[in-house]
Amino acid sequence: MYVVQGGRAVVIREENGAEVVVRELTAGDVFGEMAIFERQPRSATVRAKGPTRVLTLDKRAFLRGVHEDPSLAYRILQAMSQRVRSLTGELSRLKTGG
Repeated sequence: MYVVQGGRAVVIREENGAEVVVRELTAGDVFGEMAIFERQPRSATVRAKGPTRVLTLDKRAFLRGVHEDPSLAYRILQAMSQRVRSLTGELSRLKTGG
């Protein structure tokens, strides 16, 4: 899991041979958190846009952080929930042609 400490990065997916920017990350944003919970291939690529500082947390460091500050787990779940809600809305728009 990674936390952007400074700078900017973009989340990119490949769709039909072309790169599509999914979202932009700035200081405080988290990515790669799904790897903490499941061992699956990554679903996107993150690329820095200029000088960017990123903090790396492995599963052990994450669990230690949650033990020391349980609100960390809440913030991660909140971010994941917001992404699911956004993706659900986007999927709905795609299915209805809007």
